[in-house]
Amino acid sequence: MSAVLPSPRCRARARVHGVVQGVGFRPYAFRLAEELGLAGHVGNDARGVVCEVEGAPAAVDAFLARLPAETPPLAHVERVLSERVPVLGEASFTILPSAGGRPDALVSADTAPCDECLAELTDPGDRRFRYPFVNCTNCGPRFTIVRGVPYDRALTTMAGFVMCPACQAEYEDPRDRRFHAQPNACPACGPQAQLEGASSPAGTDAVAAAAELLLAGAIVAVKGVGGYHLACRADEEGAVAALRARKHREDKPFALLVPDAAAASAFVDLDEVAAALLSSPERQIVLAPRRPGAPIAASVAPGLTELGVMLPPSPLHHLLAADVGCPLVLTSGNVSDEPIAFADDDARTRLAGIADAFLVHDRPIHMRTDDSVARVVRGRPMLLRRSRGFAPGSEPLPVAARRPLLACGAELKSTFCLARGSRAWVGHHIGDLGNFETLSAFRDGIDHFEALFDVVPEVVAHDLHPDYLSTAYALGREGVERIGVQHHWAHLAACLAEHGETGRAVGAIFDGTGQGADGTSWGGELLVGDLHDYERVGHLMAVPQPGGDRAAREPWRMACAWLERSGVGEDVPAGLRDMVDPERWGVVRQMAHTGFSAPATSSMGRLFDAAAALCGVRSESRYEGQAAIELEALADPGGHGAYPIDVGRDLVLDPRPALDELMEDLSAGTPVGVVSARFHDGVAHATAAGCAAAASAAGLDLVALSGGVFQNRRLLTATASRLEALGLRVLVPSRIPPNDGGIAYGQAAIAAARG
Repeated sequence: MSAVLPSPRCRARARVHGVVQGVGFRPYAFRLAEELGLAGHVGNDARGVVCEVEGAPAAVDAFLARLPAETPPLAHVERVLSERVPVLGEASFTILPSAGGRPDALVSADTAPCDECLAELTDPGDRRFRYPFVNCTNCGPRFTIVRGVPYDRALTTMAGFVMCPACQAEYEDPRDRRFHAQPNACPACGPQAQLEGASSPAGTDAVAAAAELLLAGAIVAVKGVGGYHLACRADEEGAVAALRARKHREDKPFALLVPDAAAASAFVDLDEVAAALLSSPERQIVLAPRRPGAPIAASVAPGLTELGVMLPPSPLHHLLAADVGCPLVLTSGNVSDEPIAFADDDARTRLAGIADAFLVHDRPIHMRTDDSVARVVRGRPMLLRRSRGFAPGSEPLPVAARRPLLACGAELKSTFCLARGSRAWVGHHIGDLGNFETLSAFRDGIDHFEALFDVVPEVVAHDLHPDYLSTAYALGREGVERIGVQHHWAHLAACLAEHGETGRAVGAIFDGTGQGADGTSWGGELLVGDLHDYERVGHLMAVPQPGGDRAAREPWRMACAWLERSGVGEDVPAGLRDMVDPERWGVVRQMAHTGFSAPATSSMGRLFDAAAALCGVRSESRYEGQAAIELEALADPGGHGAYPIDVGRDLVLDPRPALDELMEDLSAGTPVGVVSARFHDGVAHATAAGCAAAASAAGLDLVALSGGVFQNRRLLTATASRLEALGLRVLVPSRIPPNDGGIAYGQAAIAAARG
């Protein structure tokens, strides 16, 4: 009788790169190994997850094949590197403690509660019923509570909460969805909510009590995931007006919080893409067309046809939205132009004059993170503000950085970007670097990312503008090589890099302002370039900008400058007669004529301001781009032709013929909506013609559209459609904002390509 030979065994080691820590990857690997009858172990280290499995060769191969394919919801596997290693004869599979080392693993972003946690939140029989901090491995706070890596509880702001026996048992059970869920907690051992500044009986549910105040018309400061919000009823004009007055935010639109997508559809029109975006785990604010007759106070979004709507980003917000039962305004907890408050004492001080009460909790926020904002354009999402839900997620670089680098971005909508190798960590939205508080938030964010990902920059990229605080910060870094990157080239590079393009392309880059290579103010640019260099091949005709930056706040000044350039600016036009004093008009006209205190600009944003002012939309803007945004909102959706904009052989776009016809139409009584539509379509036609000519001259078929002006849905859609009709490929930003929030990523891509 022959002997029975033992089954052959093999062993493999797999290193998993990507978002694989704090997302349930180790218990997932444990369960997969158990199912396949494999021994070995899995553990975290600073670079990701390492698995070793041993058993029948077919089972080992199945494990390696299924490992990246059946991951938990929040995991994102970039690559798996595997190799055969010697068999050790292990009999079981274990989960190892986290190891230290140089951080390289991606920290996941904060995400909204999953369906299973929401079921517990609303189940009276569950021990976490109405617990505002319910979470599991598949959802909850991450980036905002992380102090360092590896992602373990001791390195989060949950370190001070000792788990009760029931929570500890969940945390230690690899088969439980709360295995190593670092924020795991329950009412017996975790953070607690409290209502401050309002009397309520002892033991009262803090969220329910806050809801009662909101229903009565109060303004409540709500501590969220990445900072404080200010909330009030969105269907009560008095409450919204009071919030505007106290927050010193006169016209800028507020976002709405509603409990679910079905509720949102009562206020805005949602297509399939927008509905999916609204319900995604990132819980960004989604801009969508307002439904006629939607019962929302007019002052929520004055002068606009869109509303920004969001679903609850945390269990606390879920409870609040359900308890109130009506739409809420939910806006950043700050005074206008300041960064969002996130530290409790600071919030109590800064928001004391705004909020009637504070709904707080005792889970510290380590890193402030404002809400992200998106819209759908041409059937695809476009991020306008990249922050909570996305940061600190990385974006790939098409050309790997040979040295670690930091890109400091611009001045408005400030972000930063760290890069090492082929990975770029894009920072969260900071805000406009116009005060000490925002600059401090900018520095703190960079320090946190450098520590979190162990990046010590050897190269620092920055904007060319010498007066930007981001430039001053970059120039103050010692022991680094500094690279100045032209503003509009960075916009082009960001769009190319996001799409993985390394070749040359034509770029139509339209925004409000950016220092040009010649020292003047650019903003309506036609470029040809790649990640290595660029050439300015065309631009909007330059005109004086009377009063410099003041013209961005007073659009009538640009209307005066363009009319003066056209030779017809002696008198205040009809649309502005009730808004502008003739004497002031004369002074500004003289500035435009002589160039005194009126630097030249080719800004497309300022041209849109001029058109809006001529149409009588407004003479002063209370937030960035307000006049142009309201002009877009007025545009008639039908087709009515396009005003002519000359595109010269030198690719200089001359809009004076368009402005002449615009004025003639207004004098003839043509509705402003038709005038706006014709102006938008005229700019789109001229842009497409200029890009097509530039592409033909350079032998290219690729065009990128970016810059803050291309947040304009009508302009972007019309321009892209016309370019595609001409046979050109068109790239538009999607994951990286087209506005200055994308500048840092573009700077990083250029610095990496340059070595």
